[in-house]
Amino acid sequence: MTALLYLAGVVLFVAGLAISIGLHEAGHMAFGKLFGVRVPQYFIGFGKTVWSTKRGETEYGVKAFPLGGYVKMIGMLPPAPGADARRIRKSNTGMFAQLVSDARASEYELIEDGDEDRVFYKLPWWKKLTVMGAGATINVLIAFLLFGGVFALHGVQEPTTTIGVVSDCVVAIHVGERPHKCRPQDPVAPAHEAGLRKGDRVVAFNGTTITSYAQLQRLVRANGSGTASIAVDRDGRRVVLHTSTTVNALPSLQGDGTTTVHAGFLGITPTVHFVGKGAGYTVRTMAGYTWDTVTALAHLPQKLWGVAEAVVGAQPRAQDSPMSVVGASRVAGQIASDQKISLGDRVASAVMLLGAVNLFVGVFNFVPLLPLDGGHMAGALFEAVRRGIARLRGRPDPGYFDVARLLPVAYVMAGLLLVMTVLLVYADIVVPV
Repeated sequence: MTALLYLAGVVLFVAGLAISIGLHEAGHMAFGKLFGVRVPQYFIGFGKTVWSTKRGETEYGVKAFPLGGYVKMIGMLPPAPGADARRIRKSNTGMFAQLVSDARASEYELIEDGDEDRVFYKLPWWKKLTVMGAGATINVLIAFLLFGGVFALHGVQEPTTTIGVVSDCVVAIHVGERPHKCRPQDPVAPAHEAGLRKGDRVVAFNGTTITSYAQLQRLVRANGSGTASIAVDRDGRRVVLHTSTTVNALPSLQGDGTTTVHAGFLGITPTVHFVGKGAGYTVRTMAGYTWDTVTALAHLPQKLWGVAEAVVGAQPRAQDSPMSVVGASRVAGQIASDQKISLGDRVASAVMLLGAVNLFVGVFNFVPLLPLDGGHMAGALFEAVRRGIARLRGRPDPGYFDVARLLPVAYVMAGLLLVMTVLLVYADIVVPV
């Protein structure tokens, strides 16, 4: 049963990812067609064609490896300045020059009579920006819908003012470390000393009425090692207990909680309940997730080096290291097969995982480097700025920006992405997170 659940989790995650990729490419195609660009091909996957059909002027199909996809729009690259688009030089000096020439030639193999004004490079800059930004935007919207659905239907865990666990002793809680079990030399926790019990609902702390656990937490931390009067509702009766909080090492409540502070400690863990959230909460939460993703991208080279060291056994693999599709699928399988948690929690976790992948793909594709969508978007913006400056200065129109000039960067980036993919896939097999 566990193996079947694991397999089901992997298959459903891969299917969801394939659908996301398909919608990403459909975003490019839809706006390309809307703006008059001819789109001869739309495929999900790479490798050998498994199935295809032609509808109108576009061939739709599926290839053997569904983790990817592409949409072919004619005329992505303009002809070389002063050159005939249909007469490309067959030889050039230098490897990159030859590659650029071959790329231009490939672009014009699909151009037919009557397509002269249906090429991508002739679109106004804002239409290019829209076409190339549509795919990544679709991924962000998918993430929003997936996160929003979980937040609204499954709800978000929020602590209550009812006590779930009373600590027996004072144990320092350092970020990244598991607190040890109570030892004979550890002091008794203030909550235990006061006589607080599981199920007590805290209604006041030092005379201040308590309306939320976050409020109680702030008051306790600010209390340091001072005396504390705690009023609780116990089986319908109001009971007032007395103790003194103690200063302890605790995770900071500011930022992302990755730092440790010394603050007042009582020694209680609240019960939690699920609360449905609306679109506003989803927007705010996704803003935080997006910033976390941007930060992760900034540290990606460092993280990849750590993965490489883990692969050769130089150090253990970090729990927050990047993963490939193989690793993410493995996590999806583990979520689906973990029968220690409820079905609802498993579904919510799997959906959140798919949402996180879509958000990463969306943000990653906005990076302004070819072959990513952001590279074409950067070219469109540069074209707009260059033409705008020329108009303001009364100079001739400089024309379309030649994205082919960035192809050497694209080839280097493609090579780095290939190396990254191979490294992460291998690491997810031999030293999984």
